[in-house]
Amino acid sequence: MISPGITCRSEVKVLDCTVRDGGLVNGHRFEDAFVRAVYRTCVAAGVDYMEVGYKNSDKIFALDKYGAWMRCSEDNVRRVIGEEPSDVKLSAMIDAGKSDWRNIQPQERSIFHTLRVAFYAEQVPEAVDMINDAYQKGYAVWANLMAASAVEELELDRSLDIIAKTPASVLVVVDSFGSMFTETVEYLVKKYLRFAKDTGKEVGIHAHNNQQLAFANSIEAIIHGANCVDASIGGLGRGAGNCPMELMLGFLQNPKFRLRPVYAALDEIITPLRKELDWGPSPEYNITGQMNHHPREAIKVRENPELRDRYLEFYDRFAGGE
Repeated sequence: MISPGITCRSEVKVLDCTVRDGGLVNGHRFEDAFVRAVYRTCVAAGVDYMEVGYKNSDKIFALDKYGAWMRCSEDNVRRVIGEEPSDVKLSAMIDAGKSDWRNIQPQERSIFHTLRVAFYAEQVPEAVDMINDAYQKGYAVWANLMAASAVEELELDRSLDIIAKTPASVLVVVDSFGSMFTETVEYLVKKYLRFAKDTGKEVGIHAHNNQQLAFANSIEAIIHGANCVDASIGGLGRGAGNCPMELMLGFLQNPKFRLRPVYAALDEIITPLRKELDWGPSPEYNITGQMNHHPREAIKVRENPELRDRYLEFYDRFAGGE
């Protein structure tokens, strides 16, 4: 039964980033069966997009150190996922400074529908070239300006003004550090919408769960007009993880989404991973989120059994003992 006052906004699209962001936990070394199961879950659940991984350079991400989903070759994706028609659009992320984006083949020969260009404010010139190149090759393109919480206001406005003039169809508010509160999300979504409205673009949200606000912040973004939202099964993602898919689909109340396949995936493929991978909220990630820091230091500590769970010591490193 739908609660009074809750209605379905059918414009909202959901992108699954389980494999792409989750791969940052294990160097993208997922077994084929895992990736195939995530894809089949997305199909069964009615999810709009699945981000399979990155199309980054093997010169930077060596084959012997990173799994296949850091590079996402066309042949490998076709082999694992197959080419049976479905309503799920496949996406890959390309990082400014880390990808051979000029060598990406035209969309008509690709299994991918969408490319998401990820960049920092200082990489805007390259991001513009990347967006234009992908668009000219026939891809739908989203622009992910990373670490928005660490960008000065004038620099953010300048970056958005430039990116809004490109053919990117979605401007994504990215809470890379999981530091944002709902009022910040509201402010940024409204700002991004101002830059997007005159060019027919939409706004998206990619939230991290350092302060256990990824779901709340995603809801806030939707309330204020974001129509594209990232989520992952079980919240699987770098560090504290992302907005959990099972919560987001339940919130959206759209009958096209089906929750049962997501809970089946939690049982069958996500829960077993918790025995070997560490992700999700912890005090270390809370602290980096509160301090608006990248979680890399928290990740290092969580990976070291001798340093993990020494919360006061970790806090004092960032807060100076105050």
